Amino acid sequence: MELTFIALAAFLALLAAGILASAIRIVKEWERLVVLRLGRLVGVRGPGLVILVPFVDRGLVVDLRLITIDVPKQEVITKDNVTVSVDAVVYYRVLDPERVVTRVRDYHYAIALLAQTTLRDVVGQVELDDLLVKREEINKRIQKIIDEVTSPWGVKVVAVTIKSVELPETMVRAMAKQAEAERLKRARIIEAEGEKAAAAILAQAAQIYESHPVALRLRELQTYIDVAKERNLILITESKGVEATSIGAAIAATRSQQKERR
Repeated sequence: MELTFIALAAFLALLAAGILASAIRIVKEWERLVVLRLGRLVGVRGPGLVILVPFVDRGLVVDLRLITIDVPKQEVITKDNVTVSVDAVVYYRVLDPERVVTRVRDYHYAIALLAQTTLRDVVGQVELDDLLVKREEINKRIQKIIDEVTSPWGVKVVAVTIKSVELPETMVRAMAKQAEAERLKRARIIEAEGEKAAAAILAQAAQIYESHPVALRLRELQTYIDVAKERNLILITESKGVEATSIGAAIAATRSQQKERR
């Protein structure tokens, strides 16, 4: 009889401890506790110590910190019929714990699916060049669409970022060829502009030489000096009058001297 009483007392003590543990909740600083009493919303409690009525109240913990969703890769066809693989990251936080509990069943799962569909819709409406160049603008469009849908749930979408855009191998090769052709085009344009500038300078120089024949002759002699530095070269130029005779005689004398040495 005494043992039965002790066992009953121990059972009641454990039951009371369990009831007391379920009635006392400690809510962290970044959390809020949504309290339902007999299925009806009572309010939001926390942070700190919260006492619930056993078997009557039910507490649902909601995290108010910034939450990140990694959107898996989505196969999307762009507006110009190019198949790409796009993935993104969505950042959001809960602003109203009451609405996020009462208006959506699983807000994290709902936002994840909404982000996937919105990503496919927005990317499908833009061309490939815009997707690669105007990524910041596309991020803001996706964020705005998701935020408009989730705002009645008490959720604020802070940012959306497209992580990567994967292209087919054939498209990568085609873009590489396009970039190479563009660089070759710019190189040829620069070369042509250089030739144009050089031609203009040469035309000015020709006018100066025409007005000053002595300057032309001095330039010719300077050219001889430059060519003479290469000992294996012989330069023959056309001249007039006495100059032609003297230059021809000099060349003939040079050749005769070379033959005698041999």
